[in-house]
Amino acid sequence: MPKYSVKEEITLPASESAVLVVDMQNDFVHPKGALFVPDAPKTVPAIARLLEKARKSGVPVFYTQDWHGEDDPEFAIWGRHAVAGTWGAEVVEDLTPEKGDVLIKKLRYDGFYGTSLDHLLRLKGVKHLVIVGTVANICVLHTAGSAALRWYNVVVPMDGVSALSEEDYHFALHQIDFLYRGAVVRGVEGVKFV
Repeated sequence: MPKYSVKEEITLPASESAVLVVDMQNDFVHPKGALFVPDAPKTVPAIARLLEKARKSGVPVFYTQDWHGEDDPEFAIWGRHAVAGTWGAEVVEDLTPEKGDVLIKKLRYDGFYGTSLDHLLRLKGVKHLVIVGTVANICVLHTAGSAALRWYNVVVPMDGVSALSEEDYHFALHQIDFLYRGAVVRGVEGVKFV
């Protein structure tokens, strides 16, 4: 397995931070979803705790939703999934966005590609982005990389991300640590907002 550094705790300024929940949608997280990720349901309680902590600290919460048209070319790779307006494209019930949260509908793996995410984060003065969700080596990694290339400080709690295999999971965390100089934190409990 690739090696990477793991922090036990990180403290972030609430006024300069945001949480980004990547693709925690029925098609990926629910067992009846079109592209079910078996480990994704295990991350839901940790993500819920992180969201509660963020909201109590006044940290804005963003969600990405994979959002495809009926004839999306990505279906040639993954099959039909997250079709706009369907049950599969909706965020799982246990992580339902609350009033004031921002939903970003995306067409590709990267949450920044062709969306207003960067603009909205900058309007809020965000410098530190805590990223959780699925799939670790696909949409989470591409979004984390895109954030780092825009000079956001990326933080990824290990218990808040999931992948289709253990190898993919560790590969993604290695890339975030090594290539993007992101902070891999053991768990959401180690993420502190002040």
